[in-house]
Amino acid sequence: MREKSAEVLFIPKFMLIPLFISITWNSITYFGSRLLTTNWHHINAEISLDSIIPLVPWTVSIYLSCYIYWLANYILGVRQSREEAFRFISADFFAKTICLLCFLIIPTTNIRPQLGSEGFWNKIMIWLYNTDAADNLFPSIHCLTSWFCYIAVRENKRIPKPYVMFSLFFAICICISTLTTKQHVIVDVIGGVGIAEGSYFVVKYGFTGLYTRLITKINRKLKLE
Repeated sequence: MREKSAEVLFIPKFMLIPLFISITWNSITYFGSRLLTTNWHHINAEISLDSIIPLVPWTVSIYLSCYIYWLANYILGVRQSREEAFRFISADFFAKTICLLCFLIIPTTNIRPQLGSEGFWNKIMIWLYNTDAADNLFPSIHCLTSWFCYIAVRENKRIPKPYVMFSLFFAICICISTLTTKQHVIVDVIGGVGIAEGSYFVVKYGFTGLYTRLITKINRKLKLE
């Protein structure tokens, strides 16, 4: 099959390294910080309003389906104009760096509910709790990344308006699901969305340019430009 010279699997060649960095940095931020903070004191950031939000096990389906959404919208995010693509991906890097600092400076946790073993969704919830420790909660990377998926398409004129609205709707649904699965608390959600928006706003004042120049040098050495 003939491959477009400027793209690999629908991804512009000049964005391959930034996407690799994004995935790697996300893993270092979330899993790497956990290696350091496991035995540290963790703060419970729950507020009274969190206790009112019910546990809704079936919403774990929304919580876990986010990975397909992330993949699709991050590809759309780097398929914008070069300027917008670098602003998007550099904001993601900037935001994940803030997350790493938060995980190290203010480790947080929450109290998860006891679940019975009966029922399909309860079983999925138990699996989730067993595989994902109740730490690295503030800010919620789940919410932050999902909100970046909305940022990735909201100003792209080539994206149909219905899909932009779906992206906003689904990002909100994911944020809600982090609460109804008791994976996060309200402060985590606000922090995730706020840091995503704040980072996207801030990076245009210098950081995107620095990031772009660095990646361009790497791309030229690897013949990706």
